[in-house]
Amino acid sequence: MAEQTEQRRVFLIVADESEELRNALRFACRRAINTDGHVALLGVIEPTEFRHWLGVGRVMEEEARAETETRLNGLAADVQAMTGTMPTIYIRSGDRRDELVALIEEEPEIKLLVLGLARDPKGPGPLISALISGTVKVPVPVTLVPGGLSPEEIDALT
Repeated sequence: MAEQTEQRRVFLIVADESEELRNALRFACRRAINTDGHVALLGVIEPTEFRHWLGVGRVMEEEARAETETRLNGLAADVQAMTGTMPTIYIRSGDRRDELVALIEEEPEIKLLVLGLARDPKGPGPLISALISGTVKVPVPVTLVPGGLSPEEIDALT
């Protein structure tokens, strides 16, 4: 009799520089704990606009990669502290929206995209705006976690 392997349920966080990222991270960690899931972090290094001197552009890209790696390592430590396991880390280069869609399509274990909803009166942020308008489509459910929730409110929801 062949063994069936159950597919992991992965909660993906786009690890950007936003303030509301912390709420999305906490929500995903709590859901992972409560559903025997796993957290994954996506860091995207967007191309630099500085193309006048190739060497300068290359240095800027290397610095962006180092900053992304540092941010992801810090977030990974937070995930491990909350869940007891290290998250899966993805680092991609390109347009954030394109790389997000490509990753979700490539990784069938990703079952939920968790994003923090900005409290900014100007709008929810470019990625969420693109998802809401339909200009970006992802083949998994999306959970929007309001940036104004307290840790206790997030815990109560999860």
